[in-house]
Amino acid sequence: MRNILIIGAGRSSSSLIKYLLDKSSEENLHITIGDLSLENAEEKINNHSNASAIALNVFDEDQRREAIKNADIVISMLPAHLHIEVARNCVEFNKHMVTASYISKEMQALDDEVKKKGLVFMNEIGLDPGIDHMSAMQVIDKINESGAKMLLFESFCGGLVAPESDDNLWNYKFTWNPRNVVLAGQGGASMFIQEGTYKYIPYHKLFRRTEFLTINGSGKFEAYANRDSLKYRSIYGLDNIPTMYRGTIRKVGFSRAWNVFVQLGMTDDSYTIEDSENMSYRDFTNLFLAYSPSDSVELKFRSYLKIDQDDVMWDKFLELDIFNPKKKVGLKNATPAQILQKILMDSWTLQPHDKDMIVMHHIFGYQNESSKHQIESSMVIKGDDQIYTAMAKTVGLPVAIATLRILNGDITTPGVQLPIKKEVYGPILKELEEYGINFVEKEVPYLGYNPESVKG
Repeated sequence: MRNILIIGAGRSSSSLIKYLLDKSSEENLHITIGDLSLENAEEKINNHSNASAIALNVFDEDQRREAIKNADIVISMLPAHLHIEVARNCVEFNKHMVTASYISKEMQALDDEVKKKGLVFMNEIGLDPGIDHMSAMQVIDKINESGAKMLLFESFCGGLVAPESDDNLWNYKFTWNPRNVVLAGQGGASMFIQEGTYKYIPYHKLFRRTEFLTINGSGKFEAYANRDSLKYRSIYGLDNIPTMYRGTIRKVGFSRAWNVFVQLGMTDDSYTIEDSENMSYRDFTNLFLAYSPSDSVELKFRSYLKIDQDDVMWDKFLELDIFNPKKKVGLKNATPAQILQKILMDSWTLQPHDKDMIVMHHIFGYQNESSKHQIESSMVIKGDDQIYTAMAKTVGLPVAIATLRILNGDITTPGVQLPIKKEVYGPILKELEEYGINFVEKEVPYLGYNPESVKG
């Protein structure tokens, strides 16, 4: 049997593992799940005859090398910064590799060696990055093949809570790594180009420079800019395009409220707080407000941030219980960002009956010989439950499909790569449609930019 090693059995791996197990008999596959928690790995395979679970500590070099040596192809579902040691072992033992993460500088540095050995290292083959690349390139290639000129490309994606499970004032729950949500947008200015003008949004302004979108009958949303939209011009072959923007989708009102945390400094991850484990939620909130022996924490909060008592914004913070004097942080030497994450997880963790929702939206503007045109392409996917989430489907299924196609010799071009070639994205997008992951395209009048936007 052909052995597929999956390293990491976290929340996003459920649909990936199920797909490969369902295909295992007809494709002669044995699936090995390696995770730090053997119990977690065993739970994912559920006694399937074509699978085995192993306890795998990725920091244990001997253990990691032995597992990779016994595989025909390796899928790394680890956090992005842990892929590189796996990748080096895959080069050492001549194994193909698949990840859903962005290509790091360290991963890219392996490209020559990977090519020399004829290996495929497919990266950025999840949701975002992944389905965003493939669905965008499918339309861009079609436009280019018609002889038209691309004028505009905007792309948006968000992991949200489905309407039937939307039971908080923030209209949001964690569907992905909560830490990434808390730290989103940090580390430098967000960069994009709009109608030939370069734009840079510093972190402290990011959540007040949003764009509004009405998507495919699913309602109105907002989006804030991703870190670097400019690098995708060369990746997509759009070096001279006048408008290029990538953003993260949230329900309207989220960014305005989240900006309060940013302005207070609660999302800072650069220092630790003394005696944080004994601090109450109320104490934590008070850390960022001026000293006043006579005013309450609530009054100082509203006054400093200019929030009226009848503003729904105020209700959002009350709902998070950030003024509770009895709830303890319980985290030793924690950063503000870590404490904020702990508080938010109390309210924003998906419950067993909850369903999540993925929304992706592309806007393409182009010009042919006679006129300008605009295409909107949208995908809205709901999860089944807390385990088989929309996030797990849209991250895991492209990874699984690409893995099987590499193993079967359908994808052979060697190197460290992402799925932007037609021979890669075409069959994968087609198979994803069988699982309900598809885009609705429509022609709309050419606008050149979104008139509802406040991003400029």
